Amino acid sequence: MDERLLERWLEEVVATPGLTALPTVDAARPVLLDDALRAVPLLEGTDGPVIDVGSGGGSPGIPLAVAYPDLALTLLEAERRKADALARLARDVPNVQVVWGRAEEQAVDVYEIALAKALAPPPVAAELTLPLVRTRGVAILWVGETADRERVARVAARVGAELAREHDGLLVLRKLAPTPPGFPRRPGMAKKRPLG
Repeated sequence: MDERLLERWLEEVVATPGLTALPTVDAARPVLLDDALRAVPLLEGTDGPVIDVGSGGGSPGIPLAVAYPDLALTLLEAERRKADALARLARDVPNVQVVWGRAEEQAVDVYEIALAKALAPPPVAAELTLPLVRTRGVAILWVGETADRERVARVAARVGAELAREHDGLLVLRKLAPTPPGFPRRPGMAKKRPLG
């Protein structure tokens, strides 16, 4: 893994206004880098493609793209200013593509893995990521201790998936069938009227 590249990325994230409230690289490292790398074991054997939904400053997408340089990884960001900053931050990571747009407007059943870290509450993140994932693929959600796993499982079932397992504070949702009719819902609906 190219640690110098990741260090440069952290420096740029901290220096770019609006990408993080973390004041220093030392404060950002455990939150943006180490936390992202918890998913490394879950990507073993993946040939992609992978999408990081609501990528913000590029975590978890950029660290995972550096860890897996042969894996095609898309960073999806709805805010234009952040998407532009992401394109700059990812310029030295050749296996990364930045897309400005909303999850609800992307093609469905495309990706092997969808990632969501700090995108939305876990049930909402499940609804936003699962339509992007093809059958037998997974969505990986970073969650806190208080996350309502039963509610996440109910939302996953509505979108053709199941809560398959948990790994080190990450929920792994396995897609069992193509995205059902009615999903994704219109932009903003998942947050405005959450399922589950």
